[in-house]
Amino acid sequence: MKIKAFGKTDVGRKRSINQDSILVNARHNIYAVADGMGGHKGGEVASAMAVEALQEVLADESKIATPIETRLEKAYKLANDRIYESSHMASNKDLEGMGTTLVACYATQHKIFISNVGDSRAYLFREGRIWQITEDHSLVQEQIRAGLINPNNANEIVGKNVITRSVGYDQNVKIDVLFRAYTRGDIFLLCSDGLTGMVSNSLIANILAKNPLEKVAQICIDEANKAGGTDNISCLVISLN
Repeated sequence: MKIKAFGKTDVGRKRSINQDSILVNARHNIYAVADGMGGHKGGEVASAMAVEALQEVLADESKIATPIETRLEKAYKLANDRIYESSHMASNKDLEGMGTTLVACYATQHKIFISNVGDSRAYLFREGRIWQITEDHSLVQEQIRAGLINPNNANEIVGKNVITRSVGYDQNVKIDVLFRAYTRGDIFLLCSDGLTGMVSNSLIANILAKNPLEKVAQICIDEANKAGGTDNISCLVISLN
């Protein structure tokens, strides 16, 4: 198996600070996007802490025999504990209430594992088609699942950016973990909502289909900024061959 991965993050056109963090660890095949939230510094700190904890646990070669699902749960718990503790320290008023999304991809020789908390997303691009393979933990998505709103009207809903689950904001965190066998030529894309809030799935698929892998992240970011760039934008593409 050969893996190629390219990622970029951008502050966007409206924000003064980039609170997103990305992780590309080619040695251990760990890839992640985190979108932080909270205060002037909190989001930036929280997202960095999350990807650091993820890498710390998954890159620990002494635990290689431990089931991957268990290691992922441990990584998210470690990130959650560290962020929650830091945000509740009396001396850290600037970090109070911080948290982060975290979507991650971990590849083995036969399977790919995707874990997620929040509304950053993972997509699969195969044979010219794109699928969202994570489920948003957001107020809008909960209302869609309950049948209260039409998915076609989701972008018009007030509070569409409100997430219902994050890493570090609450004392405990629940994560989604899925795994699947991959096909040679599959491309996985991880991104923050700064991309998906501005760029449609069909346009992302078109960018993936028509451009070299190493240019995709920057083109996606350029399109998000062209559409308004209202949030930080992160995009990470992983090709398995």
